[in-house]
Amino acid sequence: MSEVVDSDELLRRMHRARSCAAEQERTWRARTEELRATDPDASRDASVRTVAYEAVLRVLDEILTPGRHSEA
Repeated sequence: MSEVVDSDELLRRMHRARSCAAEQERTWRARTEELRATDPDASRDASVRTVAYEAVLRVLDEILTPGRHSEA
């Protein structure tokens, strides 16, 4: 059976997801820089993950604050 979630709880969950995605994006961005000189392949992989989390952040930002980020 599915859990019924009210709109306030859904909003809290989306904010938590956005915070988690922002933290992961920062982590992978730092990892990209760390690996750039020593392991180019791993650096590229970390860079791809960074871009993926950036996309997640853009989507969640648009959901949480519609229209605010459309110019960026």
